[in-house]
Amino acid sequence: MVGFIHHDLFLKHLEGFPHSERPERLTAIFDRIKNSSVNQSLKFIEAQPAEIRWLERVHDADYVNDILTLKTDDAVILDWGDTIATSATPQAALHAAGAGVQAVRLVLEGKLSSAFCAVRPPGHHALHDQVMGFCLFNNIAVTAAALVEDLGLERVAIVDFDVHHGNGTERAFIKDDRVLFVSLHQYPYYPGTGAADIVGDGQGRGYNLNIPMASGSGDEDYTQAFNEKVIPALDDFKPEFILISAGFDAHQNDPLAFINLSSQMFGTMTAMLRECADCHCDGRIVSFLEGGYDLDALAEGVEEHLKALT
Repeated sequence: MVGFIHHDLFLKHLEGFPHSERPERLTAIFDRIKNSSVNQSLKFIEAQPAEIRWLERVHDADYVNDILTLKTDDAVILDWGDTIATSATPQAALHAAGAGVQAVRLVLEGKLSSAFCAVRPPGHHALHDQVMGFCLFNNIAVTAAALVEDLGLERVAIVDFDVHHGNGTERAFIKDDRVLFVSLHQYPYYPGTGAADIVGDGQGRGYNLNIPMASGSGDEDYTQAFNEKVIPALDDFKPEFILISAGFDAHQNDPLAFINLSSQMFGTMTAMLRECADCHCDGRIVSFLEGGYDLDALAEGVEEHLKALT
């Protein structure tokens, strides 16, 4: 059974505020899977809040406190216009960061085969002391840190196929050889990071793999990148758990980028990662919703992603 981790708070973040990263993204996903055969293979679970100590492994304590104590009746701009908060945002962010730890525990306990965290706000751009790119807490980094610090794992792989480079995740583990970070992303493009020569630092050297993709890249280009770079890196690393930053903004219809993937390609990439997980870690995968801003393309991509997980 595949877990589908969600919470009503995720629909309240930015409710009524015009923004690309809007609650309707989740509504579109819910409507799509409700009428899909994949629905029968999902177990819907309410997300639990993160513990503060989990957040403080990835973020500065003062930063965590600033986010959680933010009070506003109206929308507040937290950076140069990309990242907005409303009254529900602090608790939504806290539960988004907790969803992944909850999911990996359920998978490790054998209660789920894998899981998809349908969370908002997303996380992979969030830095240790800075909101960025719609992200407040780095949800996937919080989960990876919990796996290696609390849950006894020695090798965790993060694969990020969002169209934007997961700069916050990269920075969190740039010196850590316990976490392999692999990112495919349009380059050069926002946030301006993700060059191929950034391979890690110190003890983490060799455990950071950036795969820049040119504007206009499509299914064949991504398939080649997976076959020649992503899967060999995972096979060498032999992860005990695979986490996915599942962004769907590399779709050909997405308004915020210039990569031309089909909806089916998100299923193909997921199936390749699932096969790798079956080989190395008993199929253990937890994925996190990141980007995807054309509602139909997002819903179709998530459906293909879930079908591949099941």
